[in-house]
Order: sequence, then C-alpha cells, then structure tokens
Amino acid sequence: GKMRRLARIRLTLGATKLWMAALAFLAAQAAAVRQSGSSRHLRALATTGQPAPQAKVAILGGGSFGTCMALLLARKGHRVDMLVRSEEVCTSINTDRVNPRHLSEFTLPDAVHATTDPEAALGDAAYICHAVPVQFSRAVLGELAPHIRPEVPILSLSKGIETGTLCLMCDLLREAVGEEHPMAFLSGPAFAREIAMEQATAVVIASHQTRVAREFADLCSSDVFRCWQSSDVVGVEIGGAVKNVIAIAAGMCEGLGLGTNAMAALVTRGCSETRRLALAMGASPTTISGLSGVGDTFGTCFGPLSRNRKVGVRLGKGESLEDIIASSNEVAEGVATSLSVVELIRKNDRSYRVDLKFPILFGVSEILQGQRTPREGLLDLMTMPLRIED
Repeated sequence: GKMRRLARIRLTLGATKLWMAALAFLAAQAAAVRQSGSSRHLRALATTGQPAPQAKVAILGGGSFGTCMALLLARKGHRVDMLVRSEEVCTSINTDRVNPRHLSEFTLPDAVHATTDPEAALGDAAYICHAVPVQFSRAVLGELAPHIRPEVPILSLSKGIETGTLCLMCDLLREAVGEEHPMAFLSGPAFAREIAMEQATAVVIASHQTRVAREFADLCSSDVFRCWQSSDVVGVEIGGAVKNVIAIAAGMCEGLGLGTNAMAALVTRGCSETRRLALAMGASPTTISGLSGVGDTFGTCFGPLSRNRKVGVRLGKGESLEDIIASSNEVAEGVATSLSVVELIRKNDRSYRVDLKFPILFGVSEILQGQRTPREGLLDLMTMPLRIED
C-alpha cells in the first residue's frame, strides 16, 4: 500500500511538472507575440479559437471608419498605427489625441499613433485594415503595395464599386497585392459614430480562407462589437455596395414626404433587386438576407447617421446633386456606386428589358444623372406593369 501511494505521488508530481512546463511554454509564446507582433504567431494562436493577443495593426485612412476602428482595436489592447496623408491630422492625433476632421469629440487612446510614412506603419504590422473609399483605393494600394508584406492579412472596410472598371474591393485588392494574399471583407450595419460610442454592433467578415475570417473576427470582436463570419465574399460585397444606392432612394422618399408605407415598400423591393444582382453574380441569397444585405440596408435606409440617406433627403427636397456634394466633407459612396451598379447589372444580367427587373436601382441612377426628378421616379415606380411579387 505504501509503495502504491509513493507511485501515485510521483505520477502526480510528474504531471504537475508537465503542466508547469506547458504553461511556461505558452507564456513564452505569448510574450514573443507581444514583443514582435509577428503575424505568424498571431495566426497560430488564432487557430486555437482564442482571441489574438496584443498586435500591431495598421489602418489605412483617417476617415470616420478608420478612426472608429482605431478606437475599437486600441480599447482591446492592440497597438494601432493610422496611416494618413495630412501632417496636420497626424500631429493632432499624436499630440492632442484627437482626429480633427472626423469623430473629433472622441479622445484616442495612447495606443493609437498616426504617421504619414508607409514603412513606419506597415513595416512591422501584424494586420492591415483598409479604410480608404473605393474610388481612391486603386491609387492608394498601388502606392502602398511595395510596403505590404505577403503574409500580413488585410481587412477591407470599404464598400462600393469602382467607377469605370466595375471592380469590387475584392477585385481591387487582388490586383494590388496578388491572388494569394490573405484578405477579408467587413460589412454590415455599422455606423462609425455608434462604434466609437461603444454601442452594440454586429457585422460579418467574409473571406475565401476560413482561417483569415476567424482571425479577424477574433481580432475585432468585443462585448460591444460582434463579428460573424462568411465565405461568400461577393455576396457580402454586393450587399454592402448596393445598400448605399437604396439608401439614396429611401432618403428621397423622406424628402418628398411620402410616409412610412412608401418607405417600407421601396426598401423591401430594393432588397429584392440586391438579391437578383447577387444571384446573377454567383452569390448566395442567404448572404443578402443577413447582416451585409438586409441588415446593412435597413440600418442605412432608416438610420439618421447615413450619409447616403442624407443625400437622398436633400435631393427629394429639391437641392441639386452638385450643391449637395460641394457642401459635404464626407464621401457618400452611393452616388458613384449608383452609376456603376447599372453597368454591373447589364454586364451580369442579359435579360430583355432588364430595367424592369431593377427599377429602383435604374431609377436612382437616372435621377442622379438629371434624367428625371425624384417625383417622376416615384410615379414611374407606381405605374409599372402589375406582376407577381418575387
């Protein structure tokens, strides 16, 4: 009996030593990650399903969404470098802890640093968040590509369709950094100001690489910011782009004083048009029913913070598009997207009278080009041929 007890004690001590060694190893690995910010270590830990430890994150762009993501990530303990063009903005962020042009009422944590030097921001970054408007992304990515290491994952926060090429952000990123580069795309009902205020928000992150989507979800998620994951990159991108056009239409409804019935009908039929385009491009209808489709559309059409909705309201009240754009200091992506989305529809749907399948998207484009007024567009919608709802 005594020998058995001694054997058990030895086994217990041996197991304890193994546990202590394992814990010491994990502690050393975590310390190495914190010290180096290596994306290789971060990805290895992300595959365990645990939140990534402190990382160096580079954010491209100093607009509203780039700033709110800097706040979000810094509050989680990550180090953030914002790559901006303006020396004034850079100095203000580093000295006064405030972005003077966007979300200036929020104090940025000490973990947020700004720079105008691409190498300083990107040279040792473990992750990159791209927050540059779509229409400027090609030029910016062309300049920065030599500084982006091939193993560093990129999360696109931009929504829209590039004018002329009809490229989505997934196309632009592939052309800039290569087909094999790890990348993901965030979309959903996420207003920058509400994220900065730490109000509950849910988004979806899509990637063809499941591991990359999970890694960014771990990086960004908190008790006020929930990240779902998807593999339907095209569906997530289409939902995030087209909702801005529908928001302009919804704003015009309000500007014309048409009431809740008209608004609800227009937004619902707009979602149907988004679904048709997504299906024509090989996306899943489930994605359009989710956060990046219906969710983002609802938030943008009914929420008071939407830039695109505000453009529509002012158009409905009789202002010209030129005056609206001239008086705004933020980009309403839906204006450029509305012109491109019609071309994208014609490219992917060869149906006869395709404009009858997408009357809202075609109508917004024609109004923005001055071919009809918002009230004429409404009358055309209400006098279309009667048919079965689809």
